[in-house]
Amino acid sequence: MKIGILTHHAAVNFGAFLQAYALQEAVKKLRPDAEVEIINFINVKHFIINTFGWFLFYKNRQNIRHLGDVYKLPFILFRQRALYMNLSPLCFSARGINNLRYDIIIVGSDEVWNFADRKSYNPVKFGAGIKCPYLVSYAPSAGNSDMDKIPEAVRKNMPKFKFISYRDKSAAELARRCTNVEPVPVLDPTFLFKVQPKTCRRRPKEDYILFYYVEHLPSTIKKQIFDYAKSRQWKVIGAGDSDKDYEQSNVGITPFEWIDLFVHAKFVFTGTFHGAVFSILYHKPFKVYLTNVGRIAKVGALLDDLGINNRLINNDYAFDYDRQCDEINYHNVQLLIDKKREKSINYLDNILKQ
Repeated sequence: MKIGILTHHAAVNFGAFLQAYALQEAVKKLRPDAEVEIINFINVKHFIINTFGWFLFYKNRQNIRHLGDVYKLPFILFRQRALYMNLSPLCFSARGINNLRYDIIIVGSDEVWNFADRKSYNPVKFGAGIKCPYLVSYAPSAGNSDMDKIPEAVRKNMPKFKFISYRDKSAAELARRCTNVEPVPVLDPTFLFKVQPKTCRRRPKEDYILFYYVEHLPSTIKKQIFDYAKSRQWKVIGAGDSDKDYEQSNVGITPFEWIDLFVHAKFVFTGTFHGAVFSILYHKPFKVYLTNVGRIAKVGALLDDLGINNRLINNDYAFDYDRQCDEINYHNVQLLIDKKREKSINYLDNILKQ
């Protein structure tokens, strides 16, 4: 059996890498005799905007001293994909995918169904031109797409899917509008396969607070967090992004080193889905600050599903570690994750029985 995974594996993003790798490994574990590949499908427009946009400099936020480290990341991720992903030959169209002759194609995870994102939208991800007779999905997200503006190519091709699961409600609504298949809620692949961290050579010896893409956090809140850390003699570091206020910015690292920074953090502040996921996976106290519409939807859905929707920072927020470090009952959260993981693995196992 030959199984292909069609996802956003090539984005300059730790979460994109880890969800693709985790799904690959979860499928391999369930079907050890199968040939499992990440379909090396490149949407040229998405690739160019995502990759070359990484090299822009934001003078009001970034520290120019970090740029050398920042600019290493696309090349590091390229090498990590070559090392850890079983990549198919490059392809740029449905025809190229069809030439690879898969028995099963799994579409997902990540925002592969976000048709509102014009840089990443491609009808191929909805089945357009795909001749594989067994097309299924695992945990796709449709981001902040407007369900009253579904492209005709999406409506026409989604009925090809034999099984559909979803990561958040936008993808579920899309499936209900475009197919007769009742979608199944599942966990992000990073909950299915525990990716092992590797010691980050830059991890501070001192205690530290970790930031990962907390965009537009009000300066008064940011200053209060930094002042609190200073009063405890803790560092404030970044994991995967550059900010001129961080004592240490860690961008040019591998995804496995990135996880290691979460493992050892005292507290995490993030504005992303996978920043929240890896905080939860390692039972870290964390808060989220969300301004992006798509992130509000998908992070909000994750927190609601796990019963921890009190993680959001409001404008009156004041950091106090002693008071906030035990706000999450991780015993109950883990029990819920375990149940959802079992259902998600059973779904994945079932769709591979073709």
